[in-house]
Amino acid sequence: MLLRMSSLFLRTLRDDPADAEVPSHKLLVRAGYVRRVAPGIYSWLPLGKMVLENVAKIVRTEMNRMGGQEVLFPALLPREYYEATGRWTEYGDTLFRLQDRKGADYLLGPTHEELFTEMVKGEYSSYKDYPVTLYQIQTKYRDEARPRAGILRGREFLMKDSYSFDLDDDGLKRSYEQHRETYIRTFDRLGIKYKIVFATSGAMGGSASEEFLAPTPTGEDTFVACHSCGYAANAEAVVTPAPAARPTGDLPALQVMDTPDTPTIETLVSYVNEHHGLSVTAADTLKNVVVKVATPGSDKVETLIVGVPGDREVDFKRLEAALAPGEPAIFEAADFARHPGLVRGYIGPQILRELGIRYLVDPRVVTGTSWVTGANEPGKHAANVVAGRDFTPDGTIEAAEVRAGDPCPRCGAELSIDRGIEIGHIFQLGRKYADAAGLDALGPDGKPIRITMGSYGIGVSRAVAVIAEQAHDQLGLVWPREVAPADVHIVGTGKENQVEAALELGAELESRGLRVLVDDRPQVSPGVKFKDAELLGLPTIVVVGRGLSQGVVELRDRVSGEKSEIPLAEAADRIMAATGA
Repeated sequence: MLLRMSSLFLRTLRDDPADAEVPSHKLLVRAGYVRRVAPGIYSWLPLGKMVLENVAKIVRTEMNRMGGQEVLFPALLPREYYEATGRWTEYGDTLFRLQDRKGADYLLGPTHEELFTEMVKGEYSSYKDYPVTLYQIQTKYRDEARPRAGILRGREFLMKDSYSFDLDDDGLKRSYEQHRETYIRTFDRLGIKYKIVFATSGAMGGSASEEFLAPTPTGEDTFVACHSCGYAANAEAVVTPAPAARPTGDLPALQVMDTPDTPTIETLVSYVNEHHGLSVTAADTLKNVVVKVATPGSDKVETLIVGVPGDREVDFKRLEAALAPGEPAIFEAADFARHPGLVRGYIGPQILRELGIRYLVDPRVVTGTSWVTGANEPGKHAANVVAGRDFTPDGTIEAAEVRAGDPCPRCGAELSIDRGIEIGHIFQLGRKYADAAGLDALGPDGKPIRITMGSYGIGVSRAVAVIAEQAHDQLGLVWPREVAPADVHIVGTGKENQVEAALELGAELESRGLRVLVDDRPQVSPGVKFKDAELLGLPTIVVVGRGLSQGVVELRDRVSGEKSEIPLAEAADRIMAATGA
């Protein structure tokens, strides 16, 4: 492949786009790889399409290597498939919904579990047909409320999704591990730095679940890591170690106290220590947060109270993950008006059972722990409120914020916190979708076996942005060779003989199997050409300039910045060696 910039459909920009927040968004737009069409929707220009295809090629190669078979489903799907699994309503506003001219409901597919399941059901019937793994690389659609960061969080995106179908749980575990190893090879080839973390399954359902996260300060996901034992988890999936239960017999009796003008935990702690002779911290108080939980596809809304230690805030992403597919929202003034038994700002768990309100607590709230909490009267709190004696929770919930320094649930060492971008997710789905579709295989005894499934996704277009996020410097992009739109960027600096020499060198390199981009633009200054070469980020840059009169050209490594002059007569061989060809 030989590309000439004089005819390439490309315009680079000097300034960052006004709406760009992260480096990948700024650089991909400035370098002419993508252009914004609407919020969360982007067009791919020629160089960008090449990078996208290179990423997809690596993903496809590794999926084929593990025995996956590629199929392709439509993006436009009828409602009934999603209705059968409940996801027509569970997905809520995230779905793009539309109707045809006859009024039939359709959606633009955010993911395709239902279609894969139905396809396998229609084609396979015997235990001899299994196991099988199918995949596709397809455009997906999700109506993000706040699309941002360019192609990192869009409404339309390219994704690889694959699905394993096995006869039993042991087979599912093997398929899961096979995919895990395939993902490791894939992301290694893409040059992405990543971390594998435990995750929640959310609306997908299923049991075991792990995310592949690319650590970066601009990431939207928070994850924890233990540098002692290697434990890592998305913040939504972090398990809080629960202390041992304690006896309640010898603890002081519950004490109701006047606590005027204590609207915050800090003011409460200060007041009770000063006026009631206590010696407590925020961690000794029990904060009770009221939420209303809507059930998708139903008018049912449950009132729920979540209890967490007062030195912690409720992390709504963790709460949403814990309650999925339920949709929590904060109680408002009008909601409190409909529940006069709940005294806003002074709620304690002592009366919740008689009010018929479900109460879930942080795992740290175990039998025998004693708390300062609301007394269910205006201006009053209670001390010595003991779990297991003065109240009994209905269960536990992982909803409190996670902090650096919290104990690792595996070894007890301190956890660190970082941010990352999700680039892959693997699930052991189990039988949720097989149950909905009635996906069975006849066993050797003639009896039906319910198939068990796994689901595995890679964000292909997102991977382009992640690579750009991790592989750039102050000058521009720095593509890994396997995903770069070309191997070599040859800059003919301006004079006719220099451009001609650049084109001749490019043609020779192309004949030897390299992908070459030659900047042969007339009337463009050498300075602009150099800046564009650095911005575009191809791994090897060759400058055919002033040194041509002495029979030399300049060879630059875009990653290291190393420069050297090489004889033109040896240039092709030296460049081939530099590219590893």
